[in-house]
Amino acid sequence: MELTGNQLNEVETPCLIIDVEQARRNIESMQKAADAAGCALRPHIKTHKMPFFAKMQVEAGAKGITCAKVSEAEVMADAGIQDIFIAYPMVGDFRIRRAIDLAGRIGRLILAVDSLTGAEALDRAARKSGKRLEVWLEIDTGAGRTGIPVEDSPALAAAISKMDGLSLTGIYTFKSLVYQGKPTEDNTLAAREEGDMMARTADLIRAAGVPVQEISAGSSPTGEAVALTGKVTEIRPGTYIFKDVMLEKEGVAEPPELAVKYAATVVSCNHDGYAVIDGGTKTFPTDIPINTAPAFYPGYAVVEGSDHLRLSRMNEEHGIITSTTGKTGLTVGQKLTLLPIHVCTAINMQNSVYLLENNVLRRQTVDARGMLV
Repeated sequence: MELTGNQLNEVETPCLIIDVEQARRNIESMQKAADAAGCALRPHIKTHKMPFFAKMQVEAGAKGITCAKVSEAEVMADAGIQDIFIAYPMVGDFRIRRAIDLAGRIGRLILAVDSLTGAEALDRAARKSGKRLEVWLEIDTGAGRTGIPVEDSPALAAAISKMDGLSLTGIYTFKSLVYQGKPTEDNTLAAREEGDMMARTADLIRAAGVPVQEISAGSSPTGEAVALTGKVTEIRPGTYIFKDVMLEKEGVAEPPELAVKYAATVVSCNHDGYAVIDGGTKTFPTDIPINTAPAFYPGYAVVEGSDHLRLSRMNEEHGIITSTTGKTGLTVGQKLTLLPIHVCTAINMQNSVYLLENNVLRRQTVDARGMLV
């Protein structure tokens, strides 16, 4: 995405600008890869959090969408999305009540469980409401988050299958770039292991008398390779729609494919050694450690058009730009563009973004921004 001086002057900074046509190309590329592998695509909307893009994904051929939280799913349902998987343990009476209400409003809602306690609470609420809820069991394949270990999954699946309020139809996982329990930079190796582990888990559960059908896996770094294993029924990448510097480092994005960038304004240059821009920790994500192995990100975002400038430290509303040469060369009022390291958290920090389409900029609300319940 190349921005003209006039376009940069149109926007109020700090802000994010999204190249709609590039996002569409990224959507179509992933959909084509999934289709070629005979695998369904259920993209995770946590990256964009906007029905505008969710509808674009569904129209391109996505089976449905994935959300992290019930509040996100409500936003997408209100916009007309009819097939939603909430890939997060449905724990807490408040979440369960909202999920049951949501299940009555859309064609298909799939909920997640990873414990007997959580499944029992969901079952009680479902029976009380007179509904039977579709659920998938989360499997821990090495990411060290939620999910039940593979060896414990058959017993839990069997227990859930006996619950009158729940219908266990599948299993899912988030594994990302892990191989044999350790981080790896080999996407294909991680993906093959993911496919093997999930197929083996499904076989173990079926042997326990539970006929699960759906096997859901794959993130943006591994999605295409997981689909090619032929051992899963769907993949759930999210970041692929916009791509970012992180995906570049992970070998699944090229610079022209990045569809999002920041615009910021230099507001202070009283020292040769650093300048200050109008965005700090309330603008730029801090969930990626800088100057740390294996990626060694040089700053909290990548300054475009300069090899020596670094967004090296921040306060709430101040971003400190330093230079490896000792002098930034920046001037007050100068506009900078920067590339997000992790675009998902970048989007969630904005109430609205600018969409660039046909060389025209317009504001777009980030409808599910801050939907954390």
